[in-house]
Amino acid sequence: MKRHYISTLALAFAANAITFAAQAADIKNIVIVHGALADGSGWRKTTDILEKRGFAVTIVQEPITSFNDDVAATNRVLDLQDGPSLLVGHSYSGMVITEAGNRPDVAGLVYVAAFQPDKGESLLSLASSMPPAGTSIKETKDGKYLYLDPAAFAQDFAADLPKDEAEFMAHSQVFAAKEAFEAKVGVPAWKTKQSWTIVATEDRSINPDLEREMAERAGSTVTEIKSSHAVFASQPEKVANVIEAAVKALSR
Repeated sequence: MKRHYISTLALAFAANAITFAAQAADIKNIVIVHGALADGSGWRKTTDILEKRGFAVTIVQEPITSFNDDVAATNRVLDLQDGPSLLVGHSYSGMVITEAGNRPDVAGLVYVAAFQPDKGESLLSLASSMPPAGTSIKETKDGKYLYLDPAAFAQDFAADLPKDEAEFMAHSQVFAAKEAFEAKVGVPAWKTKQSWTIVATEDRSINPDLEREMAERAGSTVTEIKSSHAVFASQPEKVANVIEAAVKALSR
């Protein structure tokens, strides 16, 4: 009886391992969470490239009214996916995917010029530890939300985009609740999931050295791209290549 139980257990374990391997070999879902002071429309070029390569891409349009609201918005989109997903986050949303990425259906994480926190860290604590070159963040009159001065948006966020694109982004930006920037992250998903990091070497919104330091701490695979903070819009092909490489690595 004991031998039969062990054999049954071994068969069940093998079956589960085969199922997991099959899922890992067939990652088609890419869920992208846009950063603060922008929205998902800037990811159109990267999305088009990935979809032409056979991936199913969904953009989370999180409200940035609170950190918990943004994690919940991401979870709602992940709930809609059929099979495992690669979770991608830009800027502030590196915080979001670090939390939401603990789900078992998230296969891995890609940080695109993003914050990559450890437990108990907030965006503000990380940013203040190694300040960026840009200092044009302002508060709304009620003191509850933050935005990037439109006059400085191109320089600090999207210096390598055409002027008209940068101006459109400046005037369509999503204001961020201060609470979202102050919220502390729980156990980070990168401790148990593989991660990839894109460092934007000309970034004026997050210090590139901070991006490097966070990625090294997390053991991420790092790609450096000469770009502004809006690397997803200015260098879509290179960003898509990193995302595809992550999928292939997870599928091996």
